[in-house]
Amino acid sequence: MKRIVALVIPLLILVNIALAQKVVILKSNIKFQVKYLGVNTGGTINGLQLNMAFAPDNLNSSTIEAILDVKTINTDNDLRDGHLRSDEFFDIAKYPAITMKSISFKHKSGDNYTGQFNLTIKDKTKVFEIPFTYTTATANTATFKGGLKLNRLDFGIGGSSMVVGNEVSVSIEVDVAK
Repeated sequence: MKRIVALVIPLLILVNIALAQKVVILKSNIKFQVKYLGVNTGGTINGLQLNMAFAPDNLNSSTIEAILDVKTINTDNDLRDGHLRSDEFFDIAKYPAITMKSISFKHKSGDNYTGQFNLTIKDKTKVFEIPFTYTTATANTATFKGGLKLNRLDFGIGGSSMVVGNEVSVSIEVDVAK
């Protein structure tokens, strides 16, 4: 009986930590930027779903999983958006989502962290170390800000091009209610 209680109590504590960190997205802003004909151009992707149990005081049990709906890509140019959704680029009919799942987290200093994440685009997964800040505005709200650079060719997004750059910068800002 003592063994059962010894196992159940830590499990309940972990469940409470996870439940305390369930979130509702208040605002999200995912932007991307790439060179096109030597000029920076970009857009946004909306449709964020977020499953998160992030506890700064317990990073070992913290998790973040983000899913982006690729059909929400928006560059303020309908023709370009259609091209990006086509099989030449994101192929949204076959690969409708981009996913990012945490592997681990490290606290750097203050509100600064790094996370290792598996990023999956078009069934190709790569590990990225992403620096981010986690700040709490109130006891019930928090903001994540971070970013990464990726090579679009690593994920089969478009082909080799003299017009479109290979490096894509992505910035992420999400306000959540715990």
